[in-house]
Amino acid sequence: MLFSTYTFLVFFLPLVLLGYYGLGRFHWRLATGWLTLSSLGFYAWWKPDPNQPWSPLFLLLVIGSCAANYLCGNAIAGSTRPAIRRGLVTAGVTANLTLLAYYKYLGIFAVWTHAATGWPASIPHPVMPLAVSFFTFLQIAFLVDVFRGDRTGYNFADYLLFVTFFPHLIAGPLVHHRELIGQFRPRVTRFNPRFLAVGLTVLGIGLFKKVVLADNLAEVATPIFQFASQGIRPLAPGEAWAGALAYTFQIYFDFSGYSDMAIGASYMFGLRLPLNFNSPYKSVSIIDFWRRWHMTLSRFLRDYLYIPLGGNRRGPIRRYSNLMVTMLLGGLWHGAGITFVVWGALHGIYLCVNNAWIGVRKRFGWRPIPRPAAVAVTFLAVVFAWVPFRAGNFELASSGNARLAWNTTSRFYQAMVVPGGGPVWTHIADGHIMKAKRAVRPLVYAILVAFLFPNTQEVLGRLSPHFRTGREPRRRRHRWWSWRPVPLAAVGVFLLLVVVTLEMDRGGEFIYFQF
Repeated sequence: MLFSTYTFLVFFLPLVLLGYYGLGRFHWRLATGWLTLSSLGFYAWWKPDPNQPWSPLFLLLVIGSCAANYLCGNAIAGSTRPAIRRGLVTAGVTANLTLLAYYKYLGIFAVWTHAATGWPASIPHPVMPLAVSFFTFLQIAFLVDVFRGDRTGYNFADYLLFVTFFPHLIAGPLVHHRELIGQFRPRVTRFNPRFLAVGLTVLGIGLFKKVVLADNLAEVATPIFQFASQGIRPLAPGEAWAGALAYTFQIYFDFSGYSDMAIGASYMFGLRLPLNFNSPYKSVSIIDFWRRWHMTLSRFLRDYLYIPLGGNRRGPIRRYSNLMVTMLLGGLWHGAGITFVVWGALHGIYLCVNNAWIGVRKRFGWRPIPRPAAVAVTFLAVVFAWVPFRAGNFELASSGNARLAWNTTSRFYQAMVVPGGGPVWTHIADGHIMKAKRAVRPLVYAILVAFLFPNTQEVLGRLSPHFRTGREPRRRRHRWWSWRPVPLAAVGVFLLLVVVTLEMDRGGEFIYFQF
């Protein structure tokens, strides 16, 4: 069930809110129980094949995974013998990764093996459950945290709600168990008008990002990437840059919009989720970019992969190798395709170069690069890395067609870097490539919003409903455009939702649903 559909906005969300606050008047456990059942229903709504009858298989898979990890976590917490604790956490993490590997990587690895050796003759292609990457990562983090000494004391109902809570279940943000379960208290089930006002505002901003900005950009990026994959003719430089830039902003507004919707919908129930985006295209370096982009995934990779590998504690060579391994596995997490690995490798190289540059600059006492130049260089590096990432979608859709994805990437890079003196833009009469004006207009809007406008948490200021970290200032400077719970703000949110409603019919699935 997509957030950007009438089914969710008109029926599901209001019904769940009414039941939640209505039952909360009797007992808060009834309210959280209703929220758990609603979240399971939200997940069960999805069918891999709309033409096939509904099956409870994937719902049972999620519940079974939660039950197994909950029991494993309790066993780790209840044991005092280090060897047993290590064995339990190893078995638990291995079981989670095996489940992920079976559904997400078995089919494509079998394709590669068959191409190289002729075995296996019959290649299995299991249907990947929705959100398998996200609920697996959540539970791996839970087991590792318990092993490191977190004392849980949770009951299974709380744990099941933590994993399946519908705003974050499908595509994050990746929330720690202690951040969310600790909020399950009687006070959150008491109706508070501010929860609805602020939550609806953030939900509306997220919907605008997705439906108005991202989906319009998709109508530019998708035809150009599809045309490049066909290889009918070389891309013109303007077409290649338009396609790359359109996808760069599409994935940002798509995923940032989803995160805003998740945070807004969650806060309507009085629950906070962690911040996931902080204007990443304004970053002055790749290090800064990964502090602002998909922040909860960056935190997971840092805490559960980079630091356990040794982090930066064992010298520069080990530090750079740890960065490369972390980013390569981060790319592989998005998809078992060569172009996703290339995307991860590019960012790994970027991070190594960035860290080396910082060391050289400090050693010789050089001043930092001026901010506008630093932002421009960082942004261009990110744009180039998004090209193989987008081309990887062809590989996912075609059961491991790595050559198609790689050829698409090569054609883009050739047009972007080596123009060859041809026309900047070539319009084809049959509509394979749209007119330049049609492509440039949404790009201009996207650039203005991404670079000049305040982001969601800046608009909301101190009322921003995301989970606050210890390093984040509690108060921000109040601007004239800051959101306030006044009638004028209500009118603005209403108009925003009207615009979204008029554009909602074109909406497609969120990009990160496929990961």
